[in-house]
Amino acid sequence: MTQLFISAFITLFVVIDPPGCAPIYAGLTKGATQAQRRNMAIRATFIAGIILLIFALFGEDLLGALHIELNSFRIAGGFMLFWIAFEMVFEKRTQRREERAEKVAATPEVEDVSVFPMAMPMLAGPGAIAAIMLLMNEADGTEESLVVLGALASVLFLTMLALVAAGPLMKLFGDRVEAVITRLLGVLLAALAAQYVIDGLKGSFGI
Repeated sequence: MTQLFISAFITLFVVIDPPGCAPIYAGLTKGATQAQRRNMAIRATFIAGIILLIFALFGEDLLGALHIELNSFRIAGGFMLFWIAFEMVFEKRTQRREERAEKVAATPEVEDVSVFPMAMPMLAGPGAIAAIMLLMNEADGTEESLVVLGALASVLFLTMLALVAAGPLMKLFGDRVEAVITRLLGVLLAALAAQYVIDGLKGSFGI
């Protein structure tokens, strides 16, 4: 169970990427008070948690309704996570997030960033949805499913803390440390994504 929790935690932590979201959130909420930043951070992680929980609990039924085999989803999800890892290593993902944040910041009437772009698509994006569905499908029984959901809750809690402390953290660590962390997490995610593809191929071809 401990190994499952660690594996699920690392996968979700890397995909949701709290260190990468924190500077974006700090930039989006420059004009907000500390209380407003805290409220938006809590609201963003709560909404993202609800979205991911829905896909965690009902994702398998959705695949069944669409006549998609689990092994096919493993392979597709693995490739998707690998692409995210590629972008993290070469800082493409951070650049795209910053561009999206600039567009939101340039629209004066948009004040509350908790739903868009924070909850969706930054926290509960396609990669996170694919990851939680894969992890839940890998879980064997209710106990293991609860372990995966516990890992999700832990990552979202850390994400909320990172968003709340985004401003001070950016001053403490700076852009260089954040870039190094992002690259290291990207390499780790690439290995996990490759494992998903291998498992999918093994299941599809009975290897």
